[in-house]
Amino acid sequence: MSKPAEIADMIKTAERTLGSVDVLVNNAGIQFVSPIEDFPIEKWDAIIAINLSSAFHTIRAAVPGMKARKWGRIVNTASAHSLVASPFKSAYVAAKHGLAGLTKAVALELATFGVTANCISPGYVWTPLVEKQIPDTMKARNMTEEQVKQEVLLAAQPTKQFVTVDQVAALAVFLCSDAASQITGSNISIDGGWTAA
Repeated sequence: MSKPAEIADMIKTAERTLGSVDVLVNNAGIQFVSPIEDFPIEKWDAIIAINLSSAFHTIRAAVPGMKARKWGRIVNTASAHSLVASPFKSAYVAAKHGLAGLTKAVALELATFGVTANCISPGYVWTPLVEKQIPDTMKARNMTEEQVKQEVLLAAQPTKQFVTVDQVAALAVFLCSDAASQITGSNISIDGGWTAA
C-alpha cells in the first residue's frame, strides 16, 4: 500500500475482474509510538504513505469509473485521532487529520456525480494494530500492559469499552447504502464518546 503504481494496478485488476469498483473502503493502517524527538524518519514516511497517501492513490484510481457510472461510495477509515491528538503519535495523528481533509475535498468534487466520500473515525477497536502498540506505549510511558489498556487506551472512551469490528463494519455498510446517499464529506465518530468532550 505504499507503492502508487501497485495501488493503481490493484484497482485496475479489481475493475477487470469484478467489472467495476463501486465501493472503495480505505482501511490500511500502521502505527508507531515514540516521542517526537526520537521519532524515526522512516517510520514517519511509512505511516504517512500507508495511512494517508494510499487512500489518495486508491481514490484517484477508482473515481473515473465511479464518475462514469454516476454512483460510488468511498469510505475512509480514519480515527478519533482525526479529530483529537494523543502524545507520542505524531505521524498517526497527522495522517488521520489529513485523511479527514482528503475526504472532505473528494466529497465536494464528487457531489454531483452520485458518489459519496465519508470517514469513519473509531476510537480504540481491539485489533492487531492496537494490540501491537501496547509494548511501545508501555516503554514510552513506563507502564504495565493493564495500565496502558485502562489508563491510556480506554481512559479516553467514556464507555470504558473497546469498539467492536462489527460495529465499525455496520456503519460502513450503512454509508454504502442508498439511505446514506445524502451523507457525504462527513467524519462520523464511533468512539464511545471520546470526542464528545
